[in-house]
Amino acid sequence: MSNKYIGAHTSTSGGVQNAVHEAVSLGAKAFAMFTKNQRRWDAKLFDSKTLDSWFKALDQSGIQPKHILPHDSYLINLGHPDEQQLIKSQMAFEDELNRCDMLGLDKLNFHPGSHLVKIPKAHEEYGELLYEAEINTLDTIAYSINKALDRTKNVKAVIENTAGQGTNLGYKFEHLAYIIDKIEDKSRIGVCIDTCHMFVAGYDIRTKEAYDETWAKFDKIVGTEFLSGMHINDSKKELASHVDRHHNLGAGHIGWGAFEFIINDSRTDDIPLILETTDKNMWSEEIQSLYRLEKL
Repeated sequence: MSNKYIGAHTSTSGGVQNAVHEAVSLGAKAFAMFTKNQRRWDAKLFDSKTLDSWFKALDQSGIQPKHILPHDSYLINLGHPDEQQLIKSQMAFEDELNRCDMLGLDKLNFHPGSHLVKIPKAHEEYGELLYEAEINTLDTIAYSINKALDRTKNVKAVIENTAGQGTNLGYKFEHLAYIIDKIEDKSRIGVCIDTCHMFVAGYDIRTKEAYDETWAKFDKIVGTEFLSGMHINDSKKELASHVDRHHNLGAGHIGWGAFEFIINDSRTDDIPLILETTDKNMWSEEIQSLYRLEKL
């Protein structure tokens, strides 16, 4: 029996329960979702009717809460250099953790944050300024997470690695490890690895040798015990391009080989493996194709 739980980021349009229904229609055993409109700060509280519909749909689906990976709002920046914007982000993040808890979910996936300091990365003389901006922001991100975890319960904060586009942090394993090291309750922190982001950040996974080398770095720097989910995406852009452009599986620069390695890697057992590929009409086929790669 397979110990892989593959799905896609499904829609909550019309109610959070519809994300469950779409996952079932795709033949998924896992899914991701937004618990609110990801491009708005405000959100209505869940009423009893909505929660009843959610729990009924979830019970009928057979999908376990631990295989659901909700994502927070794109507006949130836990490392924002402006104090008022930072407080706004911290409050919104806390609210997102509480919304997950109300839905009986145990994880919240989020992008760590951006320093927003306009420093040309290409010029060596800016190296020290860039380093200072990154360290200060990573400290702020860790502080923001600790603050939110202290004020909430049950839900694990799952940091997503980034492509390193613009001023986004989290594209190096060292960034993830730095944040985790400063989190007070290690039982409530985890990592989601996005394969497209990993690849364009400079971590090659296309050959077995490269794949093993990259994951050996992850194990050493971050730690396998923190891997709480993955986003399974091919990439429209080249290795180390730092440009975040997802592609359907096998259609981009990563190729099917890497996804076969992932599906047959014990690190990815019993965690949500979520498609965010570009053509949603292919999700059902991609899910089944991934399961066919598994060597039971």
